[in-house]
Amino acid sequence: MAEPKTKPTDASVPDFLDAAQPARRVEEGHRLATIMREETGVEPVMWGPSMVGFGSFHYVSASRTSTAEGDWPKVAFSPRKRALTLYGLKDQPEGAALLPELGGYTEGAGCVYVKRLEQVDEDVLRRLIRIAWSREDDPAR
Repeated sequence: MAEPKTKPTDASVPDFLDAAQPARRVEEGHRLATIMREETGVEPVMWGPSMVGFGSFHYVSASRTSTAEGDWPKVAFSPRKRALTLYGLKDQPEGAALLPELGGYTEGAGCVYVKRLEQVDEDVLRRLIRIAWSREDDPAR
């Protein structure tokens, strides 16, 4: 079984956020980190070189040919140039059902993209974070 590439590091979250581009991502990244810290009650950790994560859960994912296993943040984000990339918000059925109320966003396979933090409903975002945070280890994922 291959070693997961994305895992917690000792890198500085504030330094990473301060280097975000374009400039508005710096402010949005710090704001999002504050919101997630308030809703989870834990400090952020860098996962790999570009993901700010909160907490973790253990997963096991099996296909016909292989099994993958590892840890992943319960909720995370990356302040990318084109959009804020949010992880974990739609993984639970309750979160997926609430997502349409978020405001301006698009979806990827396992993430939600937000072009501007001001375009989303912060109360809905906070509810989505709490739902993601409630996730248990999921060995049958």
